[in-house]
Amino acid sequence: MAENTADRIATEIIERTGGDIRLALPLGLGKPVTLLNALTRAVAERPDVRLSILTALTLERPDMAQGMARRLLAPAADRLFGEYPQIDYARRMRDGTLPDNIEVSEFFMQAGRWLSQPVAQRRYIAANYTHALDVLRRWRPNVMMQLLAPLEDGSFSLSCNTDISADLLHDRRAGRQDFIVAAEANDRLPAMTGPQARVARDEIQMLMDEGPQFELFSVVKRPVGAVEHAIGLHVARLIRDGGSLQIGIGAIGDAVAHALMLRHAGQAQTIQRNSPFAGDRFDESGAFDAGLYVVTEMLVDGILQLFKAGIVRREVDGVAIHAGFFVDCRAFYAALRGLTDAEHARIRMMPVSFTNQLYGDEETKRAARTDARFVNAAMKVSVLGGVTSDITKGGQVVSGIGGQFNFVEQAFALDGARSIITLPATRTKAGRTTSNIVWSHPHESVPRAYRDIVVTEYGIADLRGVRDEVAVARMVRIADSRFQDDLVAQAKAAGKLAADFAVPDGWRCNTPRHLDGWLDPVELPKFPFGTDFDAVEQRLLPALDLLSQTQGDRLGMARLVLGGLRAGDANRACMERMALSAPRGLRNRLEALALKGALRKVG
Repeated sequence: MAENTADRIATEIIERTGGDIRLALPLGLGKPVTLLNALTRAVAERPDVRLSILTALTLERPDMAQGMARRLLAPAADRLFGEYPQIDYARRMRDGTLPDNIEVSEFFMQAGRWLSQPVAQRRYIAANYTHALDVLRRWRPNVMMQLLAPLEDGSFSLSCNTDISADLLHDRRAGRQDFIVAAEANDRLPAMTGPQARVARDEIQMLMDEGPQFELFSVVKRPVGAVEHAIGLHVARLIRDGGSLQIGIGAIGDAVAHALMLRHAGQAQTIQRNSPFAGDRFDESGAFDAGLYVVTEMLVDGILQLFKAGIVRREVDGVAIHAGFFVDCRAFYAALRGLTDAEHARIRMMPVSFTNQLYGDEETKRAARTDARFVNAAMKVSVLGGVTSDITKGGQVVSGIGGQFNFVEQAFALDGARSIITLPATRTKAGRTTSNIVWSHPHESVPRAYRDIVVTEYGIADLRGVRDEVAVARMVRIADSRFQDDLVAQAKAAGKLAADFAVPDGWRCNTPRHLDGWLDPVELPKFPFGTDFDAVEQRLLPALDLLSQTQGDRLGMARLVLGGLRAGDANRACMERMALSAPRGLRNRLEALALKGALRKVG
């Protein structure tokens, strides 16, 4: 029944657009996958019809085709990621069957999923989140599709994607845009309230509100390790009570939220004081008596946890959280659905034209966003303060700039605000560890003129308004000690440090060993806000991470295999879970030994 309805709507879209479809499709969770796939199929069968899609963040499960990823993830895929249907245009792009009459452009990609995919790379649109609306406006879509949450009064909620959709609909109401709205209703989608998130039934020309409803995509929580916890504890020193906050998704976001909860409970200060690292000291501490107000493009589980804990409670016009979109784990969706009416009223979904910039009612926004702290992650940062967050040296787009620059810009426009860029000091691949603090990078996401605060596991570097030589020294101070001398040499060669500059002895302890020595006695949780991984899978994760880092390193892999020969039978449950307890064939035997060795090494 639902399939027939979707097919009928797809046929009607083709007819009403004359076969030239310019589809505005929400990023992330807001894609009406049943309708979208029906339209993709219909156009693929009609060479005389053209479909052009402008969107972002196409959600997909990770590659589970082979290796350890298949062994770990494939048996638990529905539990981990939800029974979310595969998006047909993404499948066709990957297997090379997307016909010439369908094209897809994204301004933000699921991180790492489209590397070395030529079509996706060529059609990527570089745009700040707030500018994506202008891109859409100039493109003039004739169809907008969205997944909606039904409301009791017969209207619908934009729910997870007010971000750009609310402004597009406002343009249509004002006569500035002319497009068809085709929607799919899903009761599993949390119904968020507020005027910007509401869509009247008569604004929807085509609605699929019957038949089976798909499960929402669930973002699997990554373990929070010592590196992330250290970053979170440093960031907690920077957040001012009574101020405003923005944080992102992922392990570092969870670590920051957890550290703020520790601080509120009076438990973080002792841990922070015992830090052996020499980064810039900030002294924000104590409980959040006034509370924080959140203005963020992305509503994430960490923010919701802070809200439930009473830390996020400072209100602006009765609202404690203003956010533009969300996508997270199934527990997060359940928590949103379980909010009381009073709690719902204090969380308001807004367009990113509100959350990500000051233009429009600027005086009110400035008054609300006091002592703002915008916390975002990066891939690399140069010692001169340039930030790379979304692109490789070779020009391959990893994800996209999204709203990061929007918040950096706000940090410089608002009194008392700061931009906080976080990143691990190093990265290990194929057995080779490299520094994420670098001399230079050919593609900067945020230029060095916007340098502000940078945080690694080894401390805080305050770069705003300082001379280049000070910025370089402070970045060296939070770099891994294995790379400090090389960074200093490059800076001296460029004339950015004095010839007699030497790394002080107090900076030489920036090593994983000292990090573990600081945090191991504290017993910080691997999953501060829960996980869908079971106990055996949680035991496997650090070992699999080690195997991933060692992939391509023959000597390192040989050591793990040798360790596996000595490991005995201590991890039988893990080996059974990975279907390697009785391996057959040389390849499987070597995989089993390497896994045993990795389990033995991580302890």
